[in-house]
Amino acid sequence: MALTTPARPRTTSTPARPRVTSSVRRRRFATAGVFVGLLLGAVFAAGPVLWMLSSSFKSNTQIFELPPRLITETFSFDAYVSIFTTPETVRFFINSYVVAGAVTILTLLVAIQAAYAFSRFEFRGKRIVNVIIVSVQAVPPITLLIPYFGLMVGLGLYNTYPGLIFTYMVFTLPYAIIMMTGYFNTLPKELDEAVRVDGAGSFTALWRVLVPISVPGIVSVGIYTFMIAWNEFLFALTLTRTIDMRTVPIGIQLLMGQHSYEWNQIMAMSILGSIPVLVLFLFFQRFFISGLTAGSVKS
Repeated sequence: MALTTPARPRTTSTPARPRVTSSVRRRRFATAGVFVGLLLGAVFAAGPVLWMLSSSFKSNTQIFELPPRLITETFSFDAYVSIFTTPETVRFFINSYVVAGAVTILTLLVAIQAAYAFSRFEFRGKRIVNVIIVSVQAVPPITLLIPYFGLMVGLGLYNTYPGLIFTYMVFTLPYAIIMMTGYFNTLPKELDEAVRVDGAGSFTALWRVLVPISVPGIVSVGIYTFMIAWNEFLFALTLTRTIDMRTVPIGIQLLMGQHSYEWNQIMAMSILGSIPVLVLFLFFQRFFISGLTAGSVKS
Protein backbone atom coordinates (compact mmCIF):
# COMPACT_ATOMS: atom_id res chain seq x y z
CA MET A 1 0.00 0.00 0.00
CA ALA A 2 1.49 3.26 -1.11
CA LEU A 3 1.92 5.92 1.46
CA THR A 4 0.71 9.33 0.46
CA THR A 5 1.93 12.48 2.13
CA PRO A 6 -0.71 14.98 3.00
CA ALA A 7 -0.73 18.03 0.76
CA ARG A 8 0.64 21.16 2.36
CA PRO A 9 -1.73 24.06 2.50
CA ARG A 10 -0.89 26.79 0.05
CA THR A 11 0.23 30.02 1.59
CA THR A 12 0.09 33.31 -0.18
CA SER A 13 3.55 34.80 -0.24
CA THR A 14 3.78 38.47 0.76
CA PRO A 15 6.36 40.62 -0.96
CA ALA A 16 9.39 41.12 1.17
CA ARG A 17 9.81 44.62 2.52
CA PRO A 18 12.99 46.29 1.41
CA ARG A 19 15.38 46.52 4.28
CA VAL A 20 16.73 49.89 5.18
CA THR A 21 20.45 49.62 4.78
CA SER A 22 22.79 50.96 7.40
CA SER A 23 24.11 53.64 5.04
CA VAL A 24 20.59 55.01 4.41
CA ARG A 25 19.90 54.98 8.12
CA ARG A 26 23.12 56.83 8.81
CA ARG A 27 22.24 59.45 6.20
CA ARG A 28 18.85 59.97 7.78
CA PHE A 29 20.35 60.38 11.23
CA ALA A 30 22.97 62.75 9.82
CA THR A 31 20.30 64.85 8.12
CA ALA A 32 18.21 64.96 11.28
CA GLY A 33 21.30 65.88 13.31
CA VAL A 34 22.18 68.72 10.95
CA PHE A 35 18.59 70.01 11.06
CA VAL A 36 18.51 69.92 14.87
CA GLY A 37 21.91 71.60 15.04
CA LEU A 38 20.83 74.39 12.70
CA LEU A 39 17.62 74.86 14.66
CA LEU A 40 19.49 75.11 17.96
CA GLY A 41 21.97 77.51 16.38
CA ALA A 42 19.17 79.70 15.07
CA VAL A 43 17.52 79.80 18.50
CA PHE A 44 20.85 80.55 20.15
CA ALA A 45 21.57 83.39 17.71
CA ALA A 46 18.09 84.89 17.43
CA GLY A 47 17.02 84.42 21.05
CA PRO A 48 19.01 87.32 22.54
CA VAL A 49 18.00 89.61 19.69
CA LEU A 50 14.31 88.83 20.19
CA TRP A 51 14.64 89.34 23.92
CA MET A 52 16.43 92.65 23.36
CA LEU A 53 13.68 93.78 20.96
CA SER A 54 10.97 92.72 23.39
CA SER A 55 12.66 94.44 26.34
CA SER A 56 12.89 97.71 24.44
CA PHE A 57 9.08 97.91 24.51
CA LYS A 58 8.82 97.20 28.24
CA SER A 59 9.29 99.21 31.37
CA ASN A 60 12.17 98.41 33.67
CA THR A 61 9.87 96.60 36.09
CA GLN A 62 8.38 94.43 33.33
CA ILE A 63 11.83 93.34 32.17
CA PHE A 64 12.53 91.63 35.50
CA GLU A 65 9.08 90.17 36.14
CA LEU A 66 8.83 86.45 36.87
CA PRO A 67 8.13 84.34 34.97
CA PRO A 68 9.75 86.21 32.08
CA ARG A 69 7.51 86.87 29.10
CA LEU A 70 8.70 87.56 25.59
CA ILE A 71 5.44 89.23 24.54
CA THR A 72 3.73 91.52 27.00
CA GLU A 73 0.15 92.67 27.01
CA THR A 74 1.09 96.34 26.90
CA PHE A 75 3.79 97.78 24.66
CA SER A 76 5.49 100.98 25.67
CA PHE A 77 7.41 103.27 23.31
CA ASP A 78 8.75 105.37 26.17
CA ALA A 79 12.33 104.15 25.65
CA TYR A 80 12.38 105.14 21.97
CA VAL A 81 10.66 108.47 22.68
CA SER A 82 13.22 109.23 25.37
CA ILE A 83 16.09 108.48 22.97
CA PHE A 84 14.77 110.60 20.11
CA THR A 85 13.81 113.52 22.36
CA THR A 86 17.15 113.70 24.18
CA PRO A 87 19.71 115.82 22.29
CA GLU A 88 22.66 113.90 23.73
CA THR A 89 21.51 110.51 22.45
CA VAL A 90 20.68 111.94 19.03
CA ARG A 91 24.18 113.39 18.96
CA PHE A 92 25.61 109.92 19.61
CA PHE A 93 24.06 108.65 16.39
CA ILE A 94 25.20 111.68 14.41
CA ASN A 95 28.76 111.18 15.60
CA SER A 96 28.71 107.49 14.71
CA TYR A 97 27.37 108.18 11.24
CA VAL A 98 29.96 110.89 10.59
CA VAL A 99 32.91 108.85 11.85
CA ALA A 100 31.87 105.52 10.30
CA GLY A 101 30.94 107.11 6.98
CA ALA A 102 34.19 109.08 6.74
CA VAL A 103 36.28 106.05 7.69
CA THR A 104 34.53 103.93 5.07
CA ILE A 105 34.96 106.45 2.26
CA LEU A 106 38.58 107.28 3.03
CA THR A 107 39.52 103.64 3.55
CA LEU A 108 38.04 102.66 0.20
CA LEU A 109 39.76 105.52 -1.63
CA VAL A 110 43.17 104.63 -0.21
CA ALA A 111 42.72 100.86 -0.34
CA ILE A 112 41.60 100.81 -3.99
CA GLN A 113 44.63 102.74 -5.18
CA ALA A 114 47.06 100.84 -2.96
CA ALA A 115 45.61 97.49 -4.02
CA TYR A 116 45.86 98.46 -7.68
CA ALA A 117 49.55 99.28 -7.22
CA PHE A 118 50.23 95.97 -5.44
CA SER A 119 48.30 94.00 -8.04
CA ARG A 120 49.57 95.58 -11.25
CA PHE A 121 53.05 96.97 -10.61
CA GLU A 122 56.41 95.74 -9.38
CA PHE A 123 58.41 98.20 -7.30
CA ARG A 124 61.24 98.13 -4.81
CA GLY A 125 60.20 97.19 -1.29
CA LYS A 126 56.89 95.65 -2.37
CA ARG A 127 57.33 92.53 -0.26
CA ILE A 128 58.45 94.51 2.77
CA VAL A 129 55.38 96.74 2.58
CA ASN A 130 53.17 93.65 2.23
CA VAL A 131 54.73 92.14 5.35
CA ILE A 132 54.17 95.38 7.26
CA ILE A 133 50.50 95.50 6.20
CA VAL A 134 49.92 91.91 7.32
CA SER A 135 51.85 92.51 10.56
CA VAL A 136 49.60 95.42 11.51
CA GLN A 137 46.63 93.02 11.40
CA ALA A 138 48.36 90.79 13.95
CA VAL A 139 48.89 93.57 16.53
CA PRO A 140 46.21 93.63 19.27
CA PRO A 141 44.57 97.07 19.18
CA ILE A 142 44.63 97.41 22.97
CA THR A 143 48.44 97.51 22.95
CA LEU A 144 48.30 100.72 20.87
CA LEU A 145 45.78 102.48 23.09
CA ILE A 146 48.21 104.48 25.25
CA PRO A 147 50.57 105.41 22.36
CA TYR A 148 47.63 106.65 20.28
CA PHE A 149 46.29 108.63 23.21
CA GLY A 150 49.62 110.44 23.58
CA LEU A 151 49.90 110.91 19.81
CA MET A 152 46.44 112.44 19.46
CA VAL A 153 47.00 114.77 22.41
CA GLY A 154 50.35 115.85 20.96
CA LEU A 155 48.86 116.51 17.52
CA GLY A 156 45.87 118.38 18.93
CA LEU A 157 43.43 115.77 17.59
CA TYR A 158 42.14 114.60 20.96
CA ASN A 159 38.33 114.75 21.23
CA THR A 160 37.92 115.49 17.50
CA TYR A 161 36.49 113.71 14.48
CA PRO A 162 39.86 113.50 12.66
CA GLY A 163 41.41 111.82 15.69
CA LEU A 164 38.85 108.99 15.63
CA ILE A 165 38.83 108.73 11.84
CA PHE A 166 42.60 108.46 11.42
CA THR A 167 42.83 106.00 14.31
CA TYR A 168 40.16 103.71 12.87
CA MET A 169 41.78 103.81 9.45
CA VAL A 170 44.94 102.28 10.92
CA PHE A 171 42.93 99.13 11.69
CA THR A 172 40.67 99.07 8.63
CA LEU A 173 43.21 99.84 5.90
CA PRO A 174 45.32 96.65 6.14
CA TYR A 175 42.34 94.34 5.71
CA ALA A 176 40.90 96.53 2.95
CA ILE A 177 44.18 96.56 1.02
CA ILE A 178 44.61 92.79 1.34
CA MET A 179 41.06 92.07 0.19
CA MET A 180 41.11 94.52 -2.70
CA THR A 181 44.51 93.25 -3.86
CA GLY A 182 43.16 89.72 -3.95
CA TYR A 183 40.13 90.90 -5.88
CA PHE A 184 42.17 92.85 -8.45
CA ASN A 185 44.38 89.80 -8.93
CA THR A 186 41.33 87.91 -10.23
CA LEU A 187 40.82 90.48 -13.00
CA PRO A 188 42.81 89.93 -16.20
CA LYS A 189 45.59 92.39 -16.91
CA GLU A 190 44.46 92.51 -20.53
CA LEU A 191 41.83 95.03 -19.42
CA ASP A 192 44.55 97.48 -18.41
CA GLU A 193 46.50 96.85 -21.59
CA ALA A 194 43.43 97.49 -23.74
CA VAL A 195 42.92 100.86 -22.05
CA ARG A 196 46.58 101.80 -22.57
CA VAL A 197 46.36 100.86 -26.25
CA ASP A 198 43.61 103.45 -26.58
CA GLY A 199 45.98 106.06 -25.18
CA ALA A 200 44.69 106.26 -21.58
CA GLY A 201 46.79 105.86 -18.46
CA SER A 202 46.69 103.72 -15.34
CA PHE A 203 44.42 106.18 -13.53
CA THR A 204 41.78 105.83 -16.23
CA ALA A 205 42.19 102.04 -16.30
CA LEU A 206 41.59 101.88 -12.56
CA TRP A 207 38.60 104.19 -12.20
CA ARG A 208 36.91 103.71 -15.57
CA VAL A 209 37.38 99.95 -16.04
CA LEU A 210 38.45 98.05 -12.92
CA VAL A 211 36.43 99.87 -10.27
CA PRO A 212 33.03 99.47 -12.05
CA ILE A 213 33.52 95.70 -12.38
CA SER A 214 34.88 95.41 -8.82
CA VAL A 215 31.69 96.53 -7.11
CA PRO A 216 31.22 93.25 -5.17
CA GLY A 217 34.70 93.48 -3.66
CA ILE A 218 34.33 97.17 -2.89
CA VAL A 219 30.95 96.62 -1.23
CA SER A 220 32.23 93.77 0.95
CA VAL A 221 35.23 95.84 2.09
CA GLY A 222 33.01 98.88 2.67
CA ILE A 223 30.53 96.96 4.83
CA TYR A 224 33.34 95.44 6.89
CA THR A 225 34.95 98.87 7.37
CA PHE A 226 31.66 100.47 8.37
CA MET A 227 30.99 97.71 10.90
CA ILE A 228 34.41 98.14 12.51
CA ALA A 229 34.05 101.91 12.79
CA TRP A 230 30.42 101.76 13.93
CA ASN A 231 30.91 99.19 16.70
CA GLU A 232 34.31 100.31 18.04
CA PHE A 233 34.25 101.09 21.75
CA LEU A 234 37.72 101.19 23.27
CA PHE A 235 39.31 103.97 21.23
CA ALA A 236 36.08 105.96 21.10
CA LEU A 237 36.03 105.96 24.89
CA THR A 238 39.71 106.88 25.25
CA LEU A 239 40.07 109.48 22.49
CA THR A 240 36.93 111.48 23.31
CA ARG A 241 36.12 113.47 26.41
CA THR A 242 32.89 115.44 25.99
CA ILE A 243 29.36 114.18 25.50
CA ASP A 244 29.03 115.88 22.11
CA MET A 245 31.85 113.69 20.71
CA ARG A 246 30.70 110.32 22.03
CA THR A 247 29.49 107.59 19.68
CA VAL A 248 26.66 105.06 20.00
CA PRO A 249 28.62 102.32 21.86
CA ILE A 250 29.72 104.91 24.43
CA GLY A 251 26.19 106.27 24.64
CA ILE A 252 24.87 102.81 25.51
CA GLN A 253 27.48 102.51 28.25
CA LEU A 254 26.52 105.92 29.65
CA LEU A 255 22.98 104.66 30.27
CA MET A 256 24.43 102.42 32.97
CA GLY A 257 24.35 104.70 35.99
CA GLN A 258 25.96 104.24 39.36
CA HIS A 259 22.76 103.25 41.13
CA SER A 260 20.34 102.32 38.34
CA TYR A 261 20.38 101.03 34.79
CA GLU A 262 17.95 102.20 32.15
CA TRP A 263 17.57 98.73 30.69
CA ASN A 264 14.72 99.53 28.33
CA GLN A 265 16.63 102.48 26.86
CA ILE A 266 19.78 100.37 26.63
CA MET A 267 17.87 97.74 24.67
CA ALA A 268 16.18 100.34 22.46
CA MET A 269 19.47 102.07 21.70
CA SER A 270 21.09 98.71 20.93
CA ILE A 271 18.30 97.94 18.47
CA LEU A 272 18.68 101.34 16.80
CA GLY A 273 22.44 100.87 16.71
CA SER A 274 22.09 97.52 14.96
CA ILE A 275 19.80 98.80 12.22
CA PRO A 276 22.44 100.51 9.97
CA VAL A 277 24.66 97.44 9.73
CA LEU A 278 21.64 95.17 9.25
CA VAL A 279 20.24 97.36 6.47
CA LEU A 280 23.60 97.50 4.70
CA PHE A 281 23.98 93.74 4.84
CA LEU A 282 20.43 93.05 3.65
CA PHE A 283 20.69 95.42 0.70
CA PHE A 284 24.19 94.39 -0.36
CA GLN A 285 24.21 90.75 0.75
CA ARG A 286 24.69 89.43 -2.79
CA PHE A 287 27.67 91.70 -3.41
CA PHE A 288 29.10 91.05 0.03
CA ILE A 289 29.18 87.25 -0.32
CA SER A 290 30.43 87.27 -3.92
CA GLY A 291 33.07 89.85 -3.03
CA LEU A 292 34.46 87.79 -0.18
CA THR A 293 34.49 84.67 -2.33
CA ALA A 294 36.17 86.29 -5.33
CA GLY A 295 38.77 87.99 -3.18
CA SER A 296 39.84 84.70 -1.65
CA VAL A 297 40.27 82.71 -4.86
CA LYS A 298 43.53 84.14 -6.03
CA SER A 299 46.09 86.34 -4.33
